[in-house]
Amino acid sequence: MKPGDSDAARTTRSLDSGAALYLVGTPIGNLEDITLRALRVLKECDLIACEDTRQSQKLLNHYGITTRTISYHEHNEMTRSAELVLELERGARVALVTDAGMPGISDPGFRLISLAIRHHVPVVPIPGASAFLAALVASGLPADSFRFSGFLPAKRGQRRKMLESIQGSPRTQVFYEAPHRVKEAVEDIVEVLGAERHLVIAREVTKIHEEFLRGRAYEVLRTLNARDEIKGEITLLIGKAEETDQKTVKTSATVRQRLEQIMAEQKLDEKAALKKVAKEIGVSKSEAYRELQRSK
Repeated sequence: MKPGDSDAARTTRSLDSGAALYLVGTPIGNLEDITLRALRVLKECDLIACEDTRQSQKLLNHYGITTRTISYHEHNEMTRSAELVLELERGARVALVTDAGMPGISDPGFRLISLAIRHHVPVVPIPGASAFLAALVASGLPADSFRFSGFLPAKRGQRRKMLESIQGSPRTQVFYEAPHRVKEAVEDIVEVLGAERHLVIAREVTKIHEEFLRGRAYEVLRTLNARDEIKGEITLLIGKAEETDQKTVKTSATVRQRLEQIMAEQKLDEKAALKKVAKEIGVSKSEAYRELQRSK
């Protein structure tokens, strides 16, 4: 690099510096949501590893990119990762893309990335679109503290267990969800987290039919129930617990812990011990029982 060259100039020549794995963010819907740097990398690299070559070809054709492609997806990533690392060790410049968004975010990529790092191959992120970030900033929910957890569990029992774990969360929770399961997921949110919990469903973000459903959980569920079918890519955002939610979680934990303590110390059965706990914390036995069930 010559004295006085800018960082931009140095970046422009980065692909000439040898082998590297480039993690290229691609549009999540609108084909214009791609950076100039990403387009240059895709044009100048030696090989593009695609989650679905047919899907990626639409983007490449749109921008006149003729770089050779190869498949890299969840069903072949174990063997294909090793093959790609061999290419990288021979000096190839490889770009990794998924069908949409950033590689590795609920998409294939981690195995190849970690293997490349172990073999001391430079890994270069090329930032781009991300569905959960786009949904988060437009949701209207606090974005100063949040947690992204990928897809909610498909099975109801596991999904409810996940929701119970965030009942008292002080941060916005972000998930992906399949359109055919979103009604069931919101029903579980109403039952586990409460009908008043703030909720946002971001559907088809950046696409023609982009839509945001914002409101309390019961309001969002009512909107979903009025529809015959729900289609598209969905991001589900759950607002942080309000003060009343946090108090409920604390009370539930107190009931459970005190119940176990009394049963152990006084050799009482659950029914008798629960009566004592209810008296201690100043609630009815039925309310203490409900709090105990919430904590399980």
